[in-house]
Amino acid sequence: MGNRGPGSTLESVDLGFRGDVVEFYQRYRRGYPDAAVDAVVAEFGLGADDVVVDLGCGTGQLTVPFARRVRAAVGVDPEPDMLAAARRAADAANVNWVLGADTDVPALGLLLGTVGAVTIGQALHWMDHERLFRAVHPLVRPGGGVAVFTNGTPLWLQDTGWSRALRAFMEQYLGTRLTLTCGADEHTQQRYADALGEHFTVRRHLVEYEDDLDVEHIVGGVLSALPVDKLPSDRAAFTVALRDILQPHAPFTERVDVRILTGRR
Repeated sequence: MGNRGPGSTLESVDLGFRGDVVEFYQRYRRGYPDAAVDAVVAEFGLGADDVVVDLGCGTGQLTVPFARRVRAAVGVDPEPDMLAAARRAADAANVNWVLGADTDVPALGLLLGTVGAVTIGQALHWMDHERLFRAVHPLVRPGGGVAVFTNGTPLWLQDTGWSRALRAFMEQYLGTRLTLTCGADEHTQQRYADALGEHFTVRRHLVEYEDDLDVEHIVGGVLSALPVDKLPSDRAAFTVALRDILQPHAPFTERVDVRILTGRR
């Protein structure tokens, strides 16, 4: 539920996304709608000759959908446990999983040559985006580019009764206020767009939909966002307590705004 400090990267920040967190991440992290992936495919003209690199890939929620649309995809993540889970779950044979961080982009260029696109799904807030955009420019082919996905507002920051109840519960549990949006707020989106515009032609895309959640998915989504050392020791009791807090606010309808910034070379 945190954010990166100035100058931090996936390589230099211990996100705590390992161990039991990976199971929650793989099971409960929301995937990306086809319309969002297809918007990027169309923007860059991606096809059977292209390779896509997905930075901060986690367990492959974005890597695998792109792999189905191109020649090959490369998922890059600094957490070995994430990559191990991605390998077990992937249903696409044309995916390679690489241990690495955003700082490894120049080395990837030496290995891969030019690629059709570099994607970042709900992970750019952990990276030095200005340095990354500079490094990516020579890696992508003309007409290709960078796509930054923000997969909705965090569960605990939405404008609903159940989300406000969740936020109060988690702030008490963690002993801190929860205000960081993981890049979903307009101010941060504009910062990304401005930095991207230094090297690429920028466009914004939006895919909107509503989803109905249950308590299991809300709890799982929360646990997938906690570092491993912050996971509750008694998860059954944690779930019961959170269910009691949430239940008066049912149904749990979520508006999901998938925002995509594309930078075309």
